Amino acid sequence: MTPVHIRWMIRRDMPEVLDTEQVSFEFPWSEEDFVRCLRQRNVIGMVAEHRELVAGFMVYELHKSRLHLLNLAVRWDYRRQRVGEQLVGKLLSKLHPVRRNKILLEVRERNLPGQLFFRALGFRAISVLRGFYDDTTEDAFLFQYRCRAEAAAAVC
Repeated sequence: MTPVHIRWMIRRDMPEVLDTEQVSFEFPWSEEDFVRCLRQRNVIGMVAEHRELVAGFMVYELHKSRLHLLNLAVRWDYRRQRVGEQLVGKLLSKLHPVRRNKILLEVRERNLPGQLFFRALGFRAISVLRGFYDDTTEDAFLFQYRCRAEAAAAVC
């Protein structure tokens, strides 16, 4: 495992974030997509930093009763070193059995590694979103992680 420092995303991180995004996805977000998203009040960007390099990042929305993970990627040379797991762990630490008690995210139907990654962390596919993406007719799986009151000490 590569230990990382997770902190707020800042403007100077954008070149490394964009490089990771381009390598990670068939239909990557543009810089304009990131800026437009991060300007919203309820959207937070975080990076996982290792030795002053951005090893990974995530972007998520805060809602009253849930978090919505919009984007997560790990730099290619840091994959399989638990960087993504540490980022998701940061999100899980924000859950509370009474207030924000779940995390939602969409994963492309062709993104099997992404599906397996989230399943291994306790997320479950709860529905299929037909024709979800604007760039293709591809479906998405809606994944959810739920924090339950009876398991709060162990899970949340």
